[in-house]
Amino acid sequence: MAVQQGRRAIATIHRLEKMFRRAGDLDLDKSDLERLENFVRRKVQDLVVRGEANAKANSRDVVEPWDLPITKGLQETIHRFRLINAELQLTDYLGGLIGSPPSDLAIGDETQARFFEIAGGLCLALAETFKIKDQDLNNPTTKDWERAYRLFDLLL
Repeated sequence: MAVQQGRRAIATIHRLEKMFRRAGDLDLDKSDLERLENFVRRKVQDLVVRGEANAKANSRDVVEPWDLPITKGLQETIHRFRLINAELQLTDYLGGLIGSPPSDLAIGDETQARFFEIAGGLCLALAETFKIKDQDLNNPTTKDWERAYRLFDLLL
């Protein structure tokens, strides 16, 4: 059983690496994968916090998909992720990564079902951000990750 889980984990890592190569011609290592997971969890949680505020402002106790502040750019990367995901099959990994973010309100089933696509869109947006920042970048450093975090914290 542990061997099978290990193989699935390695296969998932390879699929993530493939996505980053396609999106930004970037190579990821183990520390990058941990940073990526932390980044995705943080940004989805930030979207949920704003979604809660929107739901409360509309006197609802359930966060619906339209409550999440998905920008036009993020929506476009979500669409691109859907195309890539058809081949790479990252749904289970990203869905498990996000799980059910902590929330003061209930999160609607439709909203919960979209988290993996939002996470995938965030991954693509991050890879593209690295390349916009430095076209010659191949393997992001800690400093590159910190700058990307700051940029996303300003915008999402």
